Formats: sequence, C-alpha cells, structure tokens
Amino acid sequence: MSKAAALLRRLMPSLVPVSGWERLRASCGALIGVLSTGFISTVAVGADASLPLLIAPMGASAVLLFAAPSSPLAQPWSIVGGNVVSATVGVTCALLIPNPVVAAAIAVALAIGVMLLLGCLHPPSGAVALTAVLGGPVIREAGYAFVFSPVAINSLVILTAALIFNNLTGRRYPHLAPAPNPHRTEDPLPSQRFGVVPDDLQAVLAQYGEIVDISPEELDSFIHQAQIRAFTRRSGEITCGEIMSRDVLTVAPDTPLRKAWRMLVAHRIQALPVVTEKDGMVGMITQADFMKHTTLAVDGRLQIGLRERIGNIIGLPAKSPRLVSEIMTTRVQSALPETMIAKLVPPMADMGLHHMPIVDAENRVVGIVTQSDLIAALFQGRLDAVQQVA
Repeated sequence: MSKAAALLRRLMPSLVPVSGWERLRASCGALIGVLSTGFISTVAVGADASLPLLIAPMGASAVLLFAAPSSPLAQPWSIVGGNVVSATVGVTCALLIPNPVVAAAIAVALAIGVMLLLGCLHPPSGAVALTAVLGGPVIREAGYAFVFSPVAINSLVILTAALIFNNLTGRRYPHLAPAPNPHRTEDPLPSQRFGVVPDDLQAVLAQYGEIVDISPEELDSFIHQAQIRAFTRRSGEITCGEIMSRDVLTVAPDTPLRKAWRMLVAHRIQALPVVTEKDGMVGMITQADFMKHTTLAVDGRLQIGLRERIGNIIGLPAKSPRLVSEIMTTRVQSALPETMIAKLVPPMADMGLHHMPIVDAENRVVGIVTQSDLIAALFQGRLDAVQQVA
C-alpha cells in the first residue's frame, strides 16, 4: 500500500505553490474572459445564429490565459494562430474524409504538426480541430465559415480580455522577447557574460529535445534571479543603506538650470535628485538631460539644446528651457535602504544606470548609490570572502 501511495505521489505534478490571491485572480479572470467572449460574440454574430456562439475549447484557453499567462503556449500568436490553424485543418479533414473517427484523428495530428511548424502551439487548439470534425451537422454544413465564427471571434475576444485583465491585476502579458542590448552592440549584456549564459540554456534545451512549457528567456530570468539570491547570501547580505552616500545634493523642480548645472560641475557628480516637500523624489536631472536639451555657451550660459535646434530646422517652435522641471527625467528607478546590493547589479550593469537614488517608505531621498560605490562594495565583499576561506 505504501508503494502504491508513493507512486501516486510521484505521478502528481510538482506545481509551484500559489497564493490565495493568485487563485482568486485566475478564477475571476476566466469568469470575465468567458463571459465577455460569449456576450460579444452574441452581439457580433447575432443571438439567432445557427453556429454556436461559444465553443468549448475556449474554456481550456481561459485556463492558460488567466492561470498561466507566462506560458509560451498562452501567448497571443499561440491563441489566435493555433485556434485558426486548427479550425482550418479540422474543417478540411471533415470535408475530405468521410469516416468521422479517422477524420478526427488525422485533424488533431495535422493540427499539432502545423502549429509546431508555425510556432503557435496551443493545446486547446487540438480540441478546436476535433470540434470542427465532430461538432455536428451545423458545423459541418458551415464549412470554412466556422473558422471565422465562432473560432476567430472567440479567440480575439478572449485574448483581448486577457490583455486587459492580466495587466490590470499585475501580471505582465504578453511576455515579449527581451529588449536588445541598450548599447546596440552584438555583445551580450554584462550580467550574461558569466555563470549560466543564454547559449548554455539553448544548448541544454536542444539536447533535451522536448517541448518545455517555459520560454528560454523566462528560464534565463529565473536562473539569473536565483544567482542573485545566491550571491546575496555569499556576499554577507550587504544593503544599500550600508554603502550609500548620505549627504545627497538635491534640487527642486523650480530650480534654475544654471544653478543645477553649477552644482553638478562644482561637486563633480552626474545627477541630482529632484525633490519636493510634499511628494519626495519626483525625478532626476542628469548630465545627459543637459546634453539633450541645452548647450553651454563660452560665457557659461545655458542655451537651447540639440533637440530644440533640430525642431527649429524643421519648423517646430521651441523655447530655451530655464527650469529643472522642463528637462528632468521623471521615470526614475530607486531602491530602499534595506535592498541588497546584489539587486543593483542588473540595472547598473545591463541598463547602464550610473546612480541609484535610495528612498525611504515615504519616497524621501535618504541616500544615493553610484557605480563606484557598488564596485567598491563588491570588491570588499570578495576580499572578505577570500580572507574567510584562507
């Protein structure tokens, strides 16, 4: 009996535990997705349409779209392409093969092959092909019209619902391919030049030779995050609060640009946090902002910059900026004092950030970490680790 129980436990999938909120979120998403698909399809086609307004495979698509939106099998091309291709294959088999059982088997097999060929594998689409063959005389008589309604309409509506719902509830969808190197060179990102690199993953996946329900990019991200956690553990859990500069120079949105520039030059720094008493940090002004928007005259005055000069050339009105608020960067990445320094490596190494403002729970600037601070801390942590081993 114990052996049978052990075997049953081994047959159960090893799923990552999810929170109660995630279970509720996925269930509500499926409810909204299927309801909206049924209602909108009814409006688009008409309640008295002979074809079904909502096909059963949409329920399986809803499971992937709302419960596993990061899966490669749940991405937009997989949903729409897989369902439309499978419906087309199913209708073709139903028209050409008299025996429904044989037609159904061939339809599913061909649908899988074509989806793999086109890169739009979607498991519920196998049921779409089956429905096209075994759905009854109404679907058989509709022929290729079944591909448009209800298959294509259902697929587009439930996909739209997933796009809106997932992003509103904090789930990034769709999962796009990673952005290219920000420096636009062929070199891999700095964080991808050591440890497990993408080429290693591609080689292992090719050797594995089976379909894995996770994209190489997502797998690489998980491994990278695990490496950061391991590094944090080995580096003694150094926090941003321990290495940050605390005497931080700041400016207000209404600070004159000339004054802000003089502060950068006098203190030999590259950026100034922009703060207000009410909202804390509202932006950053950097040397790059000055280069984009202003130029420095011989007498030290700030003049109209390159972007505005180009605007003048093509006939767009422009005025010389005068205040920090006119050229500052408002989307600023920040960290908390208790953030481990290992988490600063990706943005500073891969995204090219030269400085990371440190804010408290109320968004008040309490410090700043520069690339120099990070390098010194990592070097010291490495020295400490070597000394402990010795």
